[in-house]
Amino acid sequence: MTTDPLPKGSVIGIMGAGQLGRMLAQAAHELGFQTHIYAPNDDLAATPAGQVSDAVTQAAYEDEHSLLAFADRVDVITYEFENVPQSTAAFLSTVKPVRPGQKALEIAQDRWVEKSFIRDLDIDVAEFHDITTPESLHTAWQRFGGDGILKTRRFGYDGKGQWRITASNLLEPVFAELAGRPAILEQLVPFEKEVSVLAARNIDGDTAIFDCVENVHANHILKFSYAPADITDTLMQESRNIADKMLTALDYVGVLAIELFVCGNTLLVNEIAPRVHNSGHWTMDACAYGQFHQHILAVTGQSLANPERLQDAVMTNLIGEDILEARNRDMADNERFHDYGKKDIRDGRKMGHINALFPLNSRRGTGQTR
Repeated sequence: MTTDPLPKGSVIGIMGAGQLGRMLAQAAHELGFQTHIYAPNDDLAATPAGQVSDAVTQAAYEDEHSLLAFADRVDVITYEFENVPQSTAAFLSTVKPVRPGQKALEIAQDRWVEKSFIRDLDIDVAEFHDITTPESLHTAWQRFGGDGILKTRRFGYDGKGQWRITASNLLEPVFAELAGRPAILEQLVPFEKEVSVLAARNIDGDTAIFDCVENVHANHILKFSYAPADITDTLMQESRNIADKMLTALDYVGVLAIELFVCGNTLLVNEIAPRVHNSGHWTMDACAYGQFHQHILAVTGQSLANPERLQDAVMTNLIGEDILEARNRDMADNERFHDYGKKDIRDGRKMGHINALFPLNSRRGTGQTR
């Protein structure tokens, strides 16, 4: 398959119909490309991505006939979330370029595989053990001093599929909740901050890495991202080094998100996401080209844009009924409101976000990060 840059007007196929797909489609249009959404959702045209896309295909990810018809109508394929079946990506890659490649999906979809990959790159990661039986859970839990986080190996997000185990009488009930699903036990990390770095890599191997940001969660869901993170220049550079090493090891094309823990003078990788990411939404307004534009540039074979931060920013997720207040007030001059177009408001559902912008370097190191 050709690796030449796609001409303007080419069609980008996007697997998934959520808000990340929506913002990818909007960025694609601004850059002169068309988009085609593929997802199994009912009423696909009304989904966040379907509302703004040029075309949609509603079909199962396992439907090879529909996948082939979709692939015939697009020039390159990407995805907005990492739970697209790896077999689907492998099938599509036989007929059209799929970027990022299936290797990144395979690694990110299984926490054991993911953490083993990170460790094999000599990048620091919390200790972990594979859990297959109650006995293996008990042994690992004791090895971690009677405390740890049990996580399903697949399909966990926003705190789902995770249990903290602090007492021996919790071992058997929590293991029963797994219901046979493979899992790992992670050592509890006494971190000071949660941060993340987003990085893009194109077909030629050129990279563009955004500044590391600090993340604050509420009920296991990201609530705020502060750009830049209030960390040392040494750790800021280390976050870039980690991103660059992972991009190269994966032969990656697109935007990769890496979540990390700050532990003193060390960064530990928590997990990776082979896609654009919630903690990178600040880039939409604080950079000339944000994460969504960079991803489109990368997967279509273009040169990447300068990832320089032009303003400091605080990204606030609008969760559940938060969206109602935002939809019914005037934004401040330094605020940028992004509504995902979701009609059903539910507790814990990401409905939109606001980027508040500040003068460059006005927030870092001031202690005013809240």
